[in-house]
Amino acid sequence: MFLQSDYNDLMPPEPEHDVASPEKTGFARFMEIVANQCVNLVKTNLLFLLGCIPVVTIPLSLYAMNRMVRRMVLDQPVKCLQDYGAVFRQEWKRAYLAFLLTALPLVCGGVGMRFYWGYAVSNPLFFLPFVVSSTLFLVTLLSSGFLYGLLDSGRSVKEAVRLAVLLGVAKPARTVPAALGCYGLLVLTVLFFPLSGLYLLLIGFSLPCLLGYFYLRILLKQYE
Repeated sequence: MFLQSDYNDLMPPEPEHDVASPEKTGFARFMEIVANQCVNLVKTNLLFLLGCIPVVTIPLSLYAMNRMVRRMVLDQPVKCLQDYGAVFRQEWKRAYLAFLLTALPLVCGGVGMRFYWGYAVSNPLFFLPFVVSSTLFLVTLLSSGFLYGLLDSGRSVKEAVRLAVLLGVAKPARTVPAALGCYGLLVLTVLFFPLSGLYLLLIGFSLPCLLGYFYLRILLKQYE
């Protein structure tokens, strides 16, 4: 017995294994969020569609959807009905302002790009307004995800706009995939309609929004 005890004392200790598994990243982390939030994604998408039926409430529904999806990505509590109701009752001014700050530059920039490109081909003088229009369109496209997230975090409108534009331009490695994932997926879905009708009804809007925020989540956490 004593020999056995001495033998055990001489044996090297077994390496300790970390019970907690390492945090998932990349595509695995994205699929984990989708799996954990699949019910909330469907609820958010249905509430968004219902909120868009009166056309004048589209900005409110869009702001509320961005709030829900942002919280899913940041692992914050999600209460769809309560938070949707809070936006419609208390934060409608901020929602309409966020919509104007994104939709208006996108429309103006897109129309300007299309208009001036036809003239720039034959007259180089029109190339400058084409560049201005395209810059306005691209900067707004890259900054829109940050703007909704920063406004929802409680920042002032002026500070949120300044920081959204700065991050949208300075962090293309994050903003370009976010814009392509969000807007690109929406465009593909619309092009395949009506085959994509059921997908649009269930997660056709909330999932692209989630994909966009997924690429911006690290920067959004830093500015919470």
